Amino acid sequence: MPQSTSTWGEAQIPSQTGRIAIVTGASGGLGLATARMLARKGATVILAVRSTDKGTQAKAAILSGHPDAEIHVMPLDLTDLDSVRGFAESFASSYPTLDLLINNAGVMIPPYSKTKQGFELQMGTNHFGHYALTARLFPLLARTPGSRIVSVSSNAHRMGRLDLDDLDWQKRKYKAWQAYGDSKLANLYFTLELDRRIKAAGLDILAAAAHPGLARTDLDRTSGPVKLFFRLFGQDAHMGALPTVRAATDPQLRGGEYLGPGGAMRMKGYPVLETPTQLAQNAELAVRLWQLSEARTGLTFEFAPIS
Repeated sequence: MPQSTSTWGEAQIPSQTGRIAIVTGASGGLGLATARMLARKGATVILAVRSTDKGTQAKAAILSGHPDAEIHVMPLDLTDLDSVRGFAESFASSYPTLDLLINNAGVMIPPYSKTKQGFELQMGTNHFGHYALTARLFPLLARTPGSRIVSVSSNAHRMGRLDLDDLDWQKRKYKAWQAYGDSKLANLYFTLELDRRIKAAGLDILAAAAHPGLARTDLDRTSGPVKLFFRLFGQDAHMGALPTVRAATDPQLRGGEYLGPGGAMRMKGYPVLETPTQLAQNAELAVRLWQLSEARTGLTFEFAPIS
């Protein structure tokens, strides 16, 4: 197992030559930093982005420093399950395997709104959209030896208190921070149950989660005064992305781990093994959310080994 303290950085990333990676939300911030590091190590990286214009700019930014990088931009809108289906079908038509799925994209504390299918925006984007994407790409992951699925959570999961009977905030007064924390708690439940089912099926897939600590990115653009706090005390996107990249590449991981910065208050520093809240480790709630996700997206995973 990885040590609990380290200065694990980009130099420790193993070669990714020959591997294919999808990074959602890769047009900026943590996603762009993650994609850049994987590309530097030789991976073919698909920037799965809502805005292809911003994705093209991100591709150019990576290529400016690494002209030999293999980067492709593909449209993906996680607020629309039809877009998720279209992305997965398009990807599968071009690539027979998938080594890394980095579920990074997210929204944070926007005004109340809903996705196309009627999910509260934060839960719909941060959890349901990525659940659907992973389900649709799972056959490719299952037939790729040593594949990995990494979900990006947050320290905000510590404020999460999922109301599984009211995920869309129809019965309660909407609280944006609470809804965000709920969605990040859902990311950990998803990883917990996904890891359990993968291991039970004996599949050669690793599922892990990570959080960036306090990172300076555009994710905080709707956070009002809190944005100044992020700007003053947060670490840069490169450091914030290291826990995600370690979860995606560290050969010592065995599945189910949660990684985050190891510095003061777990907000900054190099990535180490992290411990989520006791609530986030509740296997019963993880199963209930999984079943609800199946029902609400209409998608199930095939865990039987694929030859």
